[in-house]
Amino acid sequence: GDREFADLVRRSGKPAILIANKSEGASGAAGALEAYALGLGEPVAISAEHGEGLADLYDAVREALPDRTLPVSESGEAALAEQASATRPIRVAVVGRPNSGKSTLINRLLGEERLLTGPEPGITRDAIATDLDWQDRQFRIYDTAGLRRRSKVDEKLEKLSAADALRAIRFAEVVILLLEAGHAFEEQDLRIADLIEREGRAIVLAVNKWDLVERRAGAIAKLREEIDHWLPQIKGAPACAVSALLGEGIEPLMQAVVASYAVWNRRIPTNALNRWLEAAQAAHPPPAVSGRRIKFNYITQPKARPPTFVLFCSRADAVPDAYRRYLVNGLREAFDLPGTPIRLTLRQKRGR
Repeated sequence: GDREFADLVRRSGKPAILIANKSEGASGAAGALEAYALGLGEPVAISAEHGEGLADLYDAVREALPDRTLPVSESGEAALAEQASATRPIRVAVVGRPNSGKSTLINRLLGEERLLTGPEPGITRDAIATDLDWQDRQFRIYDTAGLRRRSKVDEKLEKLSAADALRAIRFAEVVILLLEAGHAFEEQDLRIADLIEREGRAIVLAVNKWDLVERRAGAIAKLREEIDHWLPQIKGAPACAVSALLGEGIEPLMQAVVASYAVWNRRIPTNALNRWLEAAQAAHPPPAVSGRRIKFNYITQPKARPPTFVLFCSRADAVPDAYRRYLVNGLREAFDLPGTPIRLTLRQKRGR
């Protein structure tokens, strides 16, 4: 049986992975050792029923098919994605409430008065995209007509501008949310931030008109605290104090865009993820449902942009939201994923 199949596989000359299934327990380990005799290299010991060893199987597939799978470097970055993203322009949108200074900021970035601006909220009309070269990095900057307060404009214009903002967010990879110093975190700001997170984009918070605020020691640290309080879903998002009018803070802002983009593209090796999952469960075990503890089998990251994880477990529908938040916050902290949206899908492993 097994030997005939092994001979066929060897003669095919194709990459082969030897899997020893039903490897749970001591007898399983002995069976896995017997598989060496087939001469197909080291067997990957798994238990399909219990979801054990699947992280090792993912790694074996990556090793067997390096050209077909995304190589993951030690730093946790995907090598191919990294090369591609280093040469492609980073698509950036600047969004914010009316009169928060979006057009002034973009004029400052592009170094010319390219957009019609004025003191009246909502004076900018059209959304446009413009290329920018900054410190040998290419950017494509998109401006939006902005979100306007319903009381100040007719409803048709309001709907159009909100649609513009959504279009800008969907165009972008990194979204700069421009807040106004002294009036940050108004309801509209929070709604826009929520929209950016829901659309899965990288986010940088820029607090504009900083030159108009009385300079106090610890002001930036306080701002940082407020951001994490009001926007827990993007905890650790980079925040920069800027004055678009005076051109202050532009360099740190652009550095934050590049850093945010890198985090958004980050990939974590499967082995590291599963070591983390084991430790996270040991530190804070998942709750029991109807007297039976939920069992997490393994975790993998199928995609980045934003970092997206799939966690296989015994009762996906029974995992409480609080425990899901614990896992997301743990991923954010353990793998240095500040500010980026994180997607975590729970999947039930199929019974036999």
